[in-house]
Amino acid sequence: MDKDVAAGSSATTSTLGHLALGLTLLAFGLGHTGIIDGVSAADSVLLATYVGGAALFLLGLMEYRGGNGFNGTAFAGLGVFWFTWAKGAGASASAEAAGTFLVLFALLALTLTVAAAGGVFGQGVYALLTLSLLLLAVGAFADSGGLAKAGGWVAAVAGLLAWYGATAALAKWPMAVGRARRGAVATG
Repeated sequence: MDKDVAAGSSATTSTLGHLALGLTLLAFGLGHTGIIDGVSAADSVLLATYVGGAALFLLGLMEYRGGNGFNGTAFAGLGVFWFTWAKGAGASASAEAAGTFLVLFALLALTLTVAAAGGVFGQGVYALLTLSLLLLAVGAFADSGGLAKAGGWVAAVAGLLAWYGATAALAKWPMAVGRARRGAVATG
């Protein structure tokens, strides 16, 4: 069975996975920045639970079934991260436990960064996610709101990059960065 959503469509489970990751990262990141009055990272819990957690995990399983081991690993692994983070948000965990949790998932993001293909859009999203999680972890260990804000900004940029990549794949926009290449368009 083909992975395409509908006949003639350019949408795939990987496109939807990148869109879910992008939206979740954007909400999570903006919540940590404090840029929107009255909105915190805790306000992204429902989105993280269902879009970043359950949906991303399910899409990861579908990617495995379709033979894409990298996206299967990325989506399922990050789905577990988002679901666990959302379920633990607001819990009475120590700063050290929260920091350790973030470091462990930063290691997953680092693995994805090293293994990703696709230049800026492949490695860029996962590299920014790694940096964001590390900044948030150090912020938790050091009780530093400034580092948490910086981590939020990095997560928001990663979310925008993932969202753009998914949107570009659907709209068949160019994905080449720097020197324009003839015929280089996004694929799911």
